Amino acid sequence: MNDKQTSDDWPFYIYSNYLKKKYGCTVYRVAVDAGFSCPNRGPDRDAPGCTYCDECGSRAPYVGDKTALYDQITGALSFLRQRYQAQGFILYFQAFSNTFAPARKLRSIYDYGLSLAAFKELIVSTRPDCVDADIAALLASYKNQKRDVWVELGLQSAHNSTLNRINRGHTVEDFLTAYKLLRHYDLKIAVHLIFGLPGETETEITETIKLVASLKPAGIKIHNLHIPYNSMLFNQYLCGEITVPGSERHLEYVIKALGLLPPSTVIMRLTCDTPSSRLAAPKNFMVKQQFYALLKSEMLKRNLYQGSAYNN
Repeated sequence: MNDKQTSDDWPFYIYSNYLKKKYGCTVYRVAVDAGFSCPNRGPDRDAPGCTYCDECGSRAPYVGDKTALYDQITGALSFLRQRYQAQGFILYFQAFSNTFAPARKLRSIYDYGLSLAAFKELIVSTRPDCVDADIAALLASYKNQKRDVWVELGLQSAHNSTLNRINRGHTVEDFLTAYKLLRHYDLKIAVHLIFGLPGETETEITETIKLVASLKPAGIKIHNLHIPYNSMLFNQYLCGEITVPGSERHLEYVIKALGLLPPSTVIMRLTCDTPSSRLAAPKNFMVKQQFYALLKSEMLKRNLYQGSAYNN
């Protein structure tokens, strides 16, 4: 791997290359909904959450109507082994906020999930206001020579005015505090961002990326703004109060963002993939493979690569 952390002609450090380099094979994520809620929605998930969030809370579509953790994990493992002859797996606590419980309860849930297979990684997705020292220490306790631990930490925007507008329920300062705590425990952190949030232009997006770049996260997930039908943002969209960036605009946002990020940051996601049955807008956005192919082509054409504008 060269100093740009690219291979196979990719102008950015794509997640699949990171996994293949680290494990020597294709590794598959097993995404689960462990029944957690989040501070915005309350214990039963019935209160309004972030304006862009629907009742599924990022629950993977292939989980279906399964609720038992055992069924979700064993079902996914069986499918992946039969369909792809998969041998390497990552346990991914994805839906809602997966540290929204006391550390003792979290331990029992994580322990049980990890007991069902020899997972190469544990990934826990959560919010800054659901992280404390006990939880960070618990997550760090799962690291060993055979298992890596990642925390996906939602920021979305580095502007408190935007976080208020989307009913995020935490501040940028809360994020920085949680980030520092997780780094203290030597956990790998992937930051979640959304491009195209209401009230934001390229200026605000660039400021957010520069803040994240200064933290040198292990990974980043960038989502284009999606509006699910059953979300507060959908009502604003119907009233004509907001617009949603299309493929071309998001492409330019992403190209600039990649240039500003450290070459060592793994690019784990660049688009959102809300199922079409739940998605109100944008309806004509490029499919993931098409977007990635165009992004790669445009960056190579312009002689740009991840970190080309990064200021250490």
